[in-house]
Amino acid sequence: MRRSHHVSSREIERKFLIKRLPVKILRSRHFPIAQGYLANEPGGRHVRLRKKAKTASLTFKVGRGTSREEREIRLSPKQFAMLWPATRGRRLRKTRYEIPWKNLKIEVDIYHGRNHGLVVAEVEFPNHASRRRFKPPRWFGREITGEKRYSNVRLARE
Repeated sequence: MRRSHHVSSREIERKFLIKRLPVKILRSRHFPIAQGYLANEPGGRHVRLRKKAKTASLTFKVGRGTSREEREIRLSPKQFAMLWPATRGRRLRKTRYEIPWKNLKIEVDIYHGRNHGLVVAEVEFPNHASRRRFKPPRWFGREITGEKRYSNVRLARE
């Protein structure tokens, strides 16, 4: 039996709306993402199913805001296909661009479907000090870290 690949970590991040996309984004690595939610509880505890390009995963997250616990398990295509129908009514589609920025990685999500027109940047940090020191590039708009209406779990429902 094949062992599942899993990752457990603490996610430290900040999230921003995007004012205008830099031209260089078109040359950046990018992936289509389909994600849906199997479970969602008050307090920011949820179970997400995601396919990023050809890689499928199941992720359990706890918490909101700048720091939260995250555990991820890699799924086979068959496992993903078996679970995907259970996310009906709680799905979203987006294209994620990965942009290197001063020893960090900016992930820009361009949403499709009913969230069309929404463009959000997320920056993950190795620690809280680097999160506090971060100066957003000029093409970023206002910070939306911790704003419930911009959480993926909310965007998947509305």
